[in-house]
Amino acid sequence: ARHGLDELGAAWREASTAARAARAEPRFAPVAQWSDVGPYRLLTSLPAEAAQDPVARALLSPAHRELARTAEVFLDCAGQAGRTAAELGIHRQTLYYRLSRVEQLTGLDLDDGEDRLLLHMVLKASRL
Repeated sequence: ARHGLDELGAAWREASTAARAARAEPRFAPVAQWSDVGPYRLLTSLPAEAAQDPVARALLSPAHRELARTAEVFLDCAGQAGRTAAELGIHRQTLYYRLSRVEQLTGLDLDDGEDRLLLHMVLKASRL
């Protein structure tokens, strides 16, 4: 909680960030709290063009919406194939095929931690 007029600016920024996170991520809706939005605190402070990273341009096109969702769920599940496949309701082999397509489209290696971090941030930021 913020108190006093001198904290009004910070309160406004935190409330705006929480509202943007709630709009982007259904699990936060209908009301999100600053303390609950985790990485969105950082992502919302980035300029809008940060989500337009060229590495993910093809993946974020409407034609590849399902691949982008697969990649995001995979990253949300900490790279656990079984959990990801179960959450998406697909066979593991289908998951592996989709992930290989993600790697082809982006040029990223999903076995590399920094590549995974970049892709995860771009996917999350693209919905803000």
